[in-house]
Amino acid sequence: MAELDVTSTQNQTILPSTTEHGLGAAVSLSKDAISDITVDVHEIESDRSSTPSEKKSVTIAVVGAGQRGQVYASYALEHPELAKVVAVAEPRPHRRRVMSRAHKIPETNQFSDWQDLLSRGRIADAILICVLDDLHAELVSAFAKQGYHILCEKPMATKVEDCVKMVREVQAEEAGGVFGIGHVLRYSPYNQAVKAVIDSGDLGEVVNIQHIEPVGNQHFAHSFVRGNWQKESETSFGLMTKCCHDIDILSYYLSGLKPLKVHSFGSLHHFKPSRKPAQAGKAKRCLDCAYESECVWSAKKIYVDPLIPGNGPDGDGLDSHKWAKHVLDADVLDIENVTDALKTSPYGVCVYEAGNDIVDHQVVNIEYEGGVTASMTMSAFTEAVCDRGTRIQGTKGELIGDMESFTVFDFLTRTKTSHKPQSLPGHHGGGDTGLASTFVEAVAKNDQAILGVTPEEVLNSHLLVFAAEQARKEGRVVDFVDFKQTAVSEEGAKA
Repeated sequence: MAELDVTSTQNQTILPSTTEHGLGAAVSLSKDAISDITVDVHEIESDRSSTPSEKKSVTIAVVGAGQRGQVYASYALEHPELAKVVAVAEPRPHRRRVMSRAHKIPETNQFSDWQDLLSRGRIADAILICVLDDLHAELVSAFAKQGYHILCEKPMATKVEDCVKMVREVQAEEAGGVFGIGHVLRYSPYNQAVKAVIDSGDLGEVVNIQHIEPVGNQHFAHSFVRGNWQKESETSFGLMTKCCHDIDILSYYLSGLKPLKVHSFGSLHHFKPSRKPAQAGKAKRCLDCAYESECVWSAKKIYVDPLIPGNGPDGDGLDSHKWAKHVLDADVLDIENVTDALKTSPYGVCVYEAGNDIVDHQVVNIEYEGGVTASMTMSAFTEAVCDRGTRIQGTKGELIGDMESFTVFDFLTRTKTSHKPQSLPGHHGGGDTGLASTFVEAVAKNDQAILGVTPEEVLNSHLLVFAAEQARKEGRVVDFVDFKQTAVSEEGAKA
């Protein structure tokens, strides 16, 4: 165990960040406050074919060079001594070129079709599967058979039977490698510090958790109204595509406590033709709409206006290309080419005419063993963009957090302590970097335990999401134990 210094001022403690593998770490806390921090700083040793003295970087192939693929792969650029991207499969030429340039991938390892990569056999230690959700099951199945260690972007799959089958396949003898899923919230310094407080006993027995996922108004319009996740029939339902890792973080906080019952409410409230302002008339695209200047959801406001000199970064500190870079594949983005893209692409369509069917708000209520309850709320109608808020209430205290800092109120002493864990670069409070780091270490040591979660536990989180959606659609409370038993038995009968 490596002892790390912490800075502490009055009632505030700042946890140190580590540049490599501190995120798999267990953080131990004193009873009164976070004053003594010990972090198990993991050092990459060798892969399974090397001796401990022959440290080598983990080699990685990436399937899908979009935003998520780039995020995970960037860890190799920051830590070339630990990981190296050696191959990419991506159908879009621009994104394939961008990743190939960044990682110096030889032309022989650049593929426009993932099946061409598959035909080469195993050419790397691990593979990142970052394609659209409905392809996850097929790709995991194919690459598991070749013995790859696999990190698959969330969700596992879009069908119950595919999720159950996936666990069976990655645990098969011919696979036998590390399997990770993109539940990045588990790997942020913030959530690991929250979990450490829970485990310390400072809150007593956890009784109730309230968790909110504020999607962000522009984010929802971009991704779930106009974008790739707008239709359940083409991807999956919104709770799965957006919030499966929010349901999972509840399980993480509760150390895998068994869920018993779940019910849910939600609907598509706003983004539909019946809510279209009369002033918009028959316009189908924002650039043709007389109401555009007054419309909150204007594509021009989201994609073009931030590019105008002087407008500067958005309020959340991200650059002016924040959304435009997802509309157009180009080395240089400007007002002209982004405007032209909005004339023909789905991102220029009126949000009331987009043909989407994903719910824009939803509440999930869960009862766990021992009577513990939790609720998760997802909403499109927020200023915050994915900056989760959480209240964890125990028999001795209450924790309130916002993904950056949290407070712990002690019922006995009537005192409140503030904590601000140092974050890592990237999204999800550093969870993206944390997952990439932990996965690389798990692969290097060929040890699933380093990820802190088993494939079976990943499956449980996903099945709870499916059960919640069934509850919403059928308007009833779903018994999770029965739901899981049915799902597993039906897939087992097919095997």
